[in-house]
Order: sequence, then structure tokens, then C-alpha cells
Amino acid sequence: MSRIGKKPIPLPNKVTIDIKGQHIAVKGPKGSLELDLPSKVSVKQEGENVVVTTDDDSRTARERHGLSRTLVANMVEGVSKGFEKRLSIQGVGYRAQAQGTKLTLNVGYSNPVEMTMPKGVNVKVENNTMVTVSGINKEVVGNTAATIRAVRPPEPYKGKGIRYVDEFVRRKAGKAGKK
Repeated sequence: MSRIGKKPIPLPNKVTIDIKGQHIAVKGPKGSLELDLPSKVSVKQEGENVVVTTDDDSRTARERHGLSRTLVANMVEGVSKGFEKRLSIQGVGYRAQAQGTKLTLNVGYSNPVEMTMPKGVNVKVENNTMVTVSGINKEVVGNTAATIRAVRPPEPYKGKGIRYVDEFVRRKAGKAGKK
């Protein structure tokens, strides 16, 4: 049995969960999310907790147990608190602008890179170099932040590029000059 899958998921005060077979709908103050669980896994609400269990002891059921519990826990956390990823832009002349659902990046290419954010994702830019991606769906927020970072990943010689705020970029020494 999965160690993660065994843990019950506590439901915050303003969050409600609706379970219909394999379909789960979670509603909270920030919005609502829906998910179809994989087979061989079932979800029950026991008081103020949600418990994920396996239908049998097969290998596929055990594999999906912890995954399903984590997906449901992320849904509950997303509709109650939300998720955010912070990116930092480093480099001379590198900057970002957010206008509604569009993000414009000037990161050393001949033309600015324009990106349209998916539904449910908000983007804020502070000081032209700090980008905050936020939303209620953890997967979409993470993928959007990774897509923004992929426009200009940090390079190891000067450290220029887009990186996560808590990311460490190992620096390399350049060429040793002639002596």
C-alpha cells in the first residue's frame, strides 16, 4: 500500500467535494476543478477528510493509489489557496510586460516573444524582471512557468536568461586566455 495514498486529505472550511463514481468535482473560494480518476481507485468522504483507497491489491492499483491521492490533494489546495511560480529574468536589456492574458518577453532575440496564457492562469510582472504565474490548477501553472522559462533558459557562462527564483545555476569558467 502506498505511504502517500494512505494519508487522509483534510478539507478546509469553505471547500466542498462532489464524488460521482470516478468523477470528482471540488469547489472552493478560488474556483472549481474536476477530475476523472483512473480505474481501480476509489474516493470516499469521511467527515472532514477525503480518503483514497484501492479496489484490489493489483500492481496497477498500487501504482495509481499515491498518484490519485496527490491529484485530489492538489485540487483541494488549489481551490482553497491556489498555486504560484515565480520567475526571474536576468540579463542586460531583458524585460517582460504583461497585458491582460498576454506576456511579452524581450530576452535578446531580434523580435519580442509574445505568449498567450491559458485559461485560469494569471501573470503579473514586477520591476520588469520578476514574473509571477498563478492559478488554481497546479499542472497548468507549472507547465506555463516551464514554457516561459524555455523561451531563454539560463546559460552557464554569464547566467543570463529566465530562471525560477529558487533555482541555482552552476556557472562555468570561460576560455582561459593565451599567456
